[in-house]
Amino acid sequence: MTKLQEQSFKKHARFDPLYHFFLAVVFLANIIVAIIHAVHHPHFGAWWLVLLAVALFLALFRMRQYPLKVQDRVIRLEERLRLQALAPQEWHAQIYRLSEDQLIGLRFASDDEVVELAKQALEHNWSRKQIKERIKSWRPDYWRV
Repeated sequence: MTKLQEQSFKKHARFDPLYHFFLAVVFLANIIVAIIHAVHHPHFGAWWLVLLAVALFLALFRMRQYPLKVQDRVIRLEERLRLQALAPQEWHAQIYRLSEDQLIGLRFASDDEVVELAKQALEHNWSRKQIKERIKSWRPDYWRV
């Protein structure tokens, strides 16, 4: 197992080498090869392979988007539950005013600062990036897809 790197605002994006640096490159190269072949040998079968290559490339990205969307839904639920546990009772109604984007940004905030950041995010309509930029004590998320 590889050692987990410390996360921060500047270093929290996660890359899957097999997906980002192999599969995506191979599928993109496949489109280019299919187009070159179709240009040099223009017939129905060659252009069909171009269409198929593009469809495969799009399918690759859609298959990545689906688990990311599910992950976002889980994060939204987790952060609402965490805020309910940490925020004063009178503020619980405000939790549901936070957008999905704001809740996802808050997931990196420590328990000590998440409630105040949530309040400020609502007050100033901060984006995910703006919230993450203001986190003082980063709570790493090593389970992201």
